[in-house]
Amino acid sequence: MTSSPTDPQPPENPLSPGQDALLGPSDIRELATALGVRPTKQRGQNFVIDANTVRRIIRTADVRPDDVVVEVGPGLGSLTLGLLETARHVTAVEIDDTLAAALPATVNARLPERAQNFALVHSDALRVTELPGPPPAALVANLPYNVAVPVLLHMLEHFPTVERTLVMVQSEVADRLAAAPGSKVYGVPSVKANWYAEVKRAGTIGRNVFWPAPNVDSGLVSLVRRDGPPATKATREQVFAVVDAAFAQRRKTLRAALSGWAGSAAAAEAALVAAGVSPQARGESLTVEEFAAIAEHTPAR
Repeated sequence: MTSSPTDPQPPENPLSPGQDALLGPSDIRELATALGVRPTKQRGQNFVIDANTVRRIIRTADVRPDDVVVEVGPGLGSLTLGLLETARHVTAVEIDDTLAAALPATVNARLPERAQNFALVHSDALRVTELPGPPPAALVANLPYNVAVPVLLHMLEHFPTVERTLVMVQSEVADRLAAAPGSKVYGVPSVKANWYAEVKRAGTIGRNVFWPAPNVDSGLVSLVRRDGPPATKATREQVFAVVDAAFAQRRKTLRAALSGWAGSAAAAEAALVAAGVSPQARGESLTVEEFAAIAEHTPAR
């Protein structure tokens, strides 16, 4: 999106010699005031106001000088500027009209020498299936709490060149994404993320580095893409259908939980036995490979 003369613009703020290009608390509030921006719960907006936290995220993400990075939800540009300091190229995907219009000007003001290495896609990340410029090798993002898992899975599906991902999400969501089979919080996000990548918790972020401060802590989640999905004759859609069915009634045995998917409890039992999985097991005990094995016996419709 290109800005028109009527678009709200961030203040021109050329840096004095030695001044940090990253945004601090006063910079964030000055930008927000100039743009008439108030963070909204509807879009899960909590802006990072601490430059040290930004640098910690970039170190943890192992962003490299030759990396092409995609960022989702750049907001006012806190993380964007840090990524631009380190990576070869950054493409940011922003849904908010005002924020999308203003971000290029912020990059130009704070990091003019890197502005040519920045691209903006003004769109809903859940609708983005291609990006301008070279394909991304890394995804680094402070994901809005309310859409974190759908956005993450969408990006992993549509951008297979992304090898390394580091996302900041609500701490509870981070626990779910990184959970192992047998955990009480192991569920659909855990299995689906593990289809694409090796997933682990990579740290905790406190509340005071955000504006406004959220009511919960945040967590960093690292995802390193597998060489390929688990070896299976089933499609990803078939595997995910089994996962969804298993956890829709997670307290039930798989024989019962998968009866709708299979057409009957007897058909579910037959598929489970053929896959080498106990019909009395529950979804929370299965690995992604075991879900894939069940999916290979998807009933014909």
